[in-house]
Amino acid sequence: MGLDTQAISAVQFEADAVRIHGEPKLLLSASLFYFRIPRLLWKERMEQLKAYGYNSIDVYFPWNYHERREGEWDFSGERDVEAFLEAARDAGLWVIARPGPYICSEWDGGALPAYLLAQGVEIRQNDPVFLSRVAAWFDRIIPLLKAYQADEGGTVIAVQLDNELDFYDCKDPKGYIGALRDLVLAHGISVPLFACAGQGGLLQAAGIAEGVAPTCNFYPDDRDPEFEQKVLHYGGLMEELGYPLLVTETNRAHYLLRRLLGCGAKLLGPYLQVSGTDFGFTNATNNWGKPLAFMTSDYDFGGMISPEGHIREEAYEGRLLGRLIEAYGSKLAEATAAGAADENLILAGQRNNIAGPYVLNLKDGGQLLFLTNLDDEDKELKITGSDSFVLRGGRSLALPNQVPLAGWGLEGTLELSTAELYYAKQTTSRLVLAFHTESAGQIRLGSEEIAAVESENCATDMQDGQLNIKFDGTSDAVCRINTRSGDILTIAIHDKVKALYMDELDEEGLLHTCSSEVQSADKEQTEVSNWQLSSLNGAEPMTLPGARQSRSQAAYLEQNEIYRGYGWYEAAVPADRADKAEGVLIQNGSDVISLYVDGHYVGTTVPGGSSSYLPLKEGLMQGKLVARTEIWGHSNFDDSRLPGLKLNALKGLTGMTLVTGQHEMSRNWSVYRATDRTIRPELTAEADRKLWPVVNLGGWLSPDHPAFEYYRKSFIPGEQADSWILHFEGMQSTAKVFVDGKQAGDVGPFDPYLDLSGYLTAGQPAELAIFLERVIGLPAGRRAVMYEGIKAANWVISGAEEPELSAHANAARSQSQATELPVQLDAGQTAWLYSTIPNSDNGKGWRAAVSGSGLKLTVFLEGRIVGRIWTPGEEGRPVITGGSPQSVYLPGVWFNKKEGELVILLEAVDQTAPCRLDAIRLQQV
Repeated sequence: MGLDTQAISAVQFEADAVRIHGEPKLLLSASLFYFRIPRLLWKERMEQLKAYGYNSIDVYFPWNYHERREGEWDFSGERDVEAFLEAARDAGLWVIARPGPYICSEWDGGALPAYLLAQGVEIRQNDPVFLSRVAAWFDRIIPLLKAYQADEGGTVIAVQLDNELDFYDCKDPKGYIGALRDLVLAHGISVPLFACAGQGGLLQAAGIAEGVAPTCNFYPDDRDPEFEQKVLHYGGLMEELGYPLLVTETNRAHYLLRRLLGCGAKLLGPYLQVSGTDFGFTNATNNWGKPLAFMTSDYDFGGMISPEGHIREEAYEGRLLGRLIEAYGSKLAEATAAGAADENLILAGQRNNIAGPYVLNLKDGGQLLFLTNLDDEDKELKITGSDSFVLRGGRSLALPNQVPLAGWGLEGTLELSTAELYYAKQTTSRLVLAFHTESAGQIRLGSEEIAAVESENCATDMQDGQLNIKFDGTSDAVCRINTRSGDILTIAIHDKVKALYMDELDEEGLLHTCSSEVQSADKEQTEVSNWQLSSLNGAEPMTLPGARQSRSQAAYLEQNEIYRGYGWYEAAVPADRADKAEGVLIQNGSDVISLYVDGHYVGTTVPGGSSSYLPLKEGLMQGKLVARTEIWGHSNFDDSRLPGLKLNALKGLTGMTLVTGQHEMSRNWSVYRATDRTIRPELTAEADRKLWPVVNLGGWLSPDHPAFEYYRKSFIPGEQADSWILHFEGMQSTAKVFVDGKQAGDVGPFDPYLDLSGYLTAGQPAELAIFLERVIGLPAGRRAVMYEGIKAANWVISGAEEPELSAHANAARSQSQATELPVQLDAGQTAWLYSTIPNSDNGKGWRAAVSGSGLKLTVFLEGRIVGRIWTPGEEGRPVITGGSPQSVYLPGVWFNKKEGELVILLEAVDQTAPCRLDAIRLQQV
């Protein structure tokens, strides 16, 4: 199946190969994201990738990076997509373009603009409203991709539609993907379109829509012994559909990439070989925690190139694999997977935990045999016809078998080798084939054209037209073969380490090595000094004049057109009730909520979209409440375990209740044992419960699995309250709650709060019913509590994004005073910290490491947020994941000439431990 337009496209996705301008290409692709790398470094990163073996890049285009507010588009400066695509074209890198609309990528909201969520648009569905919004985005991004597609002189070779849709509950994936396809085609895209499956659901991810190639993302255990079987299964499916096996995302280890290559993959796309930084408020929240996690600003999973541009050891493995691909050329690009080797290639020796041999049939004859050692222990092996050799622990090799030399312009056959061919250099009459090894072994050539043989550090034996070359694996070996036609074939055998660092191989087979570019971790550090500190009132909003909005009730930040950064909720409760206060309950709060009551700090909480109760240590006097909220980032993944992890989750809060009483609700419930989960309305309010046993909530010992139980209890709301919220502490089951027979809502382990204010009336008795579904061994909870109180009113809501915060910092500078680190703040206190630092000697900037406790830091360099850090503490800190949690990258290209202004917003958020900044140390990039 293919697009009709592909018949004239410069790029073809065919079952046996990817062809670009008629040439079969095996694509080794690295993720390189322009939005995480300063523009002045784009070219450098591309050159690094080319130097280390990669011929392609994949790149997302985040919708909300370019449309920061509805209808406000920005493609300038750091957001200049055209400049990025031009740089890729000039670098000679093929581009796999991924414009969404959803991208995931641990990016704020998966790149879906937050205004969509505020408007209640049904995202990622075949829905006309959503698609009309997507059309506005595609109207701007797709013409840029078209201008740089391969058909028009550029290097864009494919366009992805959405991303890993099989992780999302799309009701009509075929219709949705088809609609995206039509939008893209309407802009003249002629290169292939594809949709990637995140968990193997080709139908759910691509809908098998006509003209859209399904692709696979694999994130296995690198040493999964059955991995090849899974990949070969998907390769067979792709062949049936008429497409090649394209692995658009996978792990970064080239060990795994070799295993994929042995299964016939034509695109190897390890995700995030080029690390970066989530500058500004572009981080996401996701489900890598328990279950909630905050993504670090440092976006780095240990790939080949660090956020600062440092080369890591894995890059040399990348170059080795890239050279292997180049050495075999089109015969590898058009190879077909044959699965496990048949009986004439029996593997002998220590076969336990050896994957393979898996056979890749090369175009025009011969094979590559892929062998993988799944252990750390070395294994001695033997393939039929070869001497024994050692496969080192944690290694994967592609060994040639019966490969015609005609592909390199010579007569004869490379019959077998226990060393991997990794480099071929060809001139008019000379051919150099370089192999690497980590043990003794042999290479066998079959040719009637061999006239003479010279060898160094290897033994040769010529019999019946076959040349056996044996080497000890401890020193470089060279065998020079003169043919009857006057050609010279040089076989060079090198230690793998030398092969990794080989810079050039001359016509004599001699290595020219380069020094490692891997950066030492033990660089000298410089501590930042000359600080100025401006102390702030933590309860005071940092907004610009006129930005405060009066509201009759609380609403999420996005519903107040605050899409990123900070928001402040100011509210009040009646002063005559303030002295009765026991605490404050924040409703539906996320991501970070810091509460102040009458100017006094109460605490910081991370509810994950659920509610949170903060006790008061002393009563109120005035009844003024202020909640400082921060959008760490919208969820980049759809996860129902927490309200804030839904892809359409909004941020901020929906209300606050001054809690004046807590009713213990755990005891003396009447229970009725049901037989199934079908709700029987009469059991929620009307049925006589006199003979029902009276137990604690969830305390009925049932033989059922799962158990279905109705619990009922009468409750009399307080006379002076207008808010009632039921909380099931430690809940491990799911329940439906009813008031006087009316269903009020559901509760579960990840959102155990339920607001009953709309169902209860002050002073009027009510019948509560809970339909509980639980499995053996999981409790209903430690206890149930009804929080009763007064709703906060008279709301004022305001926000501050990056520009407003920078302006506030500049205004507060006049009040600053000289200080030295360490700096300690009282819990709840905030402050601006200022310093001017020089650029590094090499002009590439710094890695700034933070040491301290109990603080949140928002770090600005020259007015731009370069990172957010939450230092360890005793309470409240969520799981922080994704990269370095305690350091930020200060790009040298963003310094103003030779100096840069460093400004840091400090927030003291720990009440049980010191909130202190001990030091900031700079390490030259």
